[in-house]
Amino acid sequence: MDSGALKRWARSPTAAGLAISTAVGIALGLIGPFGSYLNDGLPVRLAYWVLSLWGGWAIFGLILPWLARRAAGRGVPVWLWAPPVMMALAVPAAVLSRLLAGAIWPVIGGVSRLEWYAQSLVISVIATTAVLWFGWRGRRRSGPAPESADPRDRLPPRLGRTILCLQMEDHYVRVHTPRGSTLVLMSLSQAIAGLKTLEGAQTHRSWWVARAAIEGVVEDGRNLRLRLAGGLEAPVSRARVGQLRAEGWLEG
Repeated sequence: MDSGALKRWARSPTAAGLAISTAVGIALGLIGPFGSYLNDGLPVRLAYWVLSLWGGWAIFGLILPWLARRAAGRGVPVWLWAPPVMMALAVPAAVLSRLLAGAIWPVIGGVSRLEWYAQSLVISVIATTAVLWFGWRGRRRSGPAPESADPRDRLPPRLGRTILCLQMEDHYVRVHTPRGSTLVLMSLSQAIAGLKTLEGAQTHRSWWVARAAIEGVVEDGRNLRLRLAGGLEAPVSRARVGQLRAEGWLEG
């Protein structure tokens, strides 16, 4: 891993979660809460608490970011969805930590399952709150990430990144790909500027076409349309016919 990749990883949520869970695990190992200070020495306690926190982070780290994105997209505040989610995710975390503790300290079986779950919930709340708080602080300091000017970066993964044409619809641009289309909030001029590395032309006030997508020309009286891959047809305005013909776009 080069230095650039290492720096990007260090700033990632995964690295932050791993670092915080490790720090909390070490702190709990030193303190020895819930009677763990009575069992074995410091190295064993540290190993137990760090491994337990890592396991908890693996559970929370896989599910929480996904839920957070969905909640943010629907405008659901964090205080509304986070508490029930933490209560639910604390269940597998409690099972994992109890299995680990049972392997190290068989006497731990005397603790009731309800009490064990309550302990796991407290720790899960502490760790999750720390991660959410540090993530919020990081976003507040850096500000919102600027959206890419390239419309391909705003497409859902299911549509791929191959652009056939752009079609202006009010304040949006409909981006057509071989897999379908979607609306992107940007002007047509912005979208065209974002595709400056892709050969294409604005054939109409409301249309831009990628040259590689053209399969033929459709003539209907004095009106011209470009036939594109996938059965699409893009109109050509009369004002642009001469330039496009001179550049070889209307051959055939």
